[in-house]
Amino acid sequence: MQGIGSDDHVKGVDNGQMALQGKKIVLGITGSIAAYKAVELVRALTKAGANVRVVMTASAQRFVTPLTLATLSRQAVLTDQSAWEAQMPHLTAARKTNLLLVAPATAGRIAKFAHGLADDLLSTLFLACTRPVVLAPAMDAEMYRHPVVQDNLARLRSWGVRIVGPATGELASGVWGPGRLAEIGEIVQTVTEILCPQRDLSREVVLVTAGPTREPLDPVRYLSTRASGKMGYALAEEAVARGARTILISGPSALAPPYGVEFMEVETALQMRAVVLDRLTEATVIIKAAAVSDYRPAHQAESKLAKCDAPLMLELAPNPDILREIGAQKGARIVVGFAAETGDLVLRAHHKLMAKHLDLIVANDVTQEGAGFACETNQVVIIDPHGGAEELPLLPKRQVARRILDRVVSLRQQKNRV
Repeated sequence: MQGIGSDDHVKGVDNGQMALQGKKIVLGITGSIAAYKAVELVRALTKAGANVRVVMTASAQRFVTPLTLATLSRQAVLTDQSAWEAQMPHLTAARKTNLLLVAPATAGRIAKFAHGLADDLLSTLFLACTRPVVLAPAMDAEMYRHPVVQDNLARLRSWGVRIVGPATGELASGVWGPGRLAEIGEIVQTVTEILCPQRDLSREVVLVTAGPTREPLDPVRYLSTRASGKMGYALAEEAVARGARTILISGPSALAPPYGVEFMEVETALQMRAVVLDRLTEATVIIKAAAVSDYRPAHQAESKLAKCDAPLMLELAPNPDILREIGAQKGARIVVGFAAETGDLVLRAHHKLMAKHLDLIVANDVTQEGAGFACETNQVVIIDPHGGAEELPLLPKRQVARRILDRVVSLRQQKNRV
């Protein structure tokens, strides 16, 4: 960990920027081992120009002292004890802030927020806050995966609470999985997006497809892909944040739709085609991130296929190429495709781009660690029709989405100049 007084760059943060100049942020710190990272978070936010007021729960103070945070934020830390020494500090802090950020947010804290339990200063402040709220979860992988935690996060998202992270990596327990506090740079970037939003897509209607499709074999079984929908959902969330009216058409996914999207759920490739073509005339930008099944059973059994010792032969029929159909009638629209490959990445993706008349194609090698299906990260190459291939490093999917939409904005500017 860097020294508190160091002038070294915090990973992912440009300390030369003062994007948050004059913004008031309340930072809630809860009782996670990741609480020590809040030291660097306060430092990064203040270097970006923000006025940071720290609120610490009793358990958070067992991991890092209020004196450390008070020194970095240059003002007294609010605790449950201070609530008895001041008049209604939860109301005062809530009214004077531009944003409430809770990092790290434990499973217990998330549950309190989701169910309106107000038994300490931070939980009462959450209820009193009418400003944007950002939570950065941090916990063990099995805790994060538990259905009740996912339900609580979905409930908070439905209220407009922004969730950043968690990252995937080695956790304090020694296991590998989701639950690490998001990178400091990603948290600061999220706060900056909310308080100083880009509106460069405000004139666009962005249609995003996400997730897999399921092609039924019988009433029990189906053919599908390994897609989780995370990349498409990240694109939809980023498009909303940048001012676009956003339509998200998703195959089956465990993810909650991002706040602010027009959400439509489908199951099969034929259903996805019908919905996409129905909404096509509204869209000015189309991003086909869904992993649509290329084939479907030619005949779906009306009852469950009985198991037998003999090999089972399936006749498969090709599904329509939705992206090719869109490309053939794109007009002034910007159309972006995805190519999940296992070899000859750029060559195969460029062939798809030209054959389907796309403006961009985003290619990734799904055999690479951290870049396959159901990962929190992705490593892609953005390819254009002129032979350009922008190779991105391994990044969280929200940051990949940001880079893709940066290219969309640039394309729109070029088209408008023509």
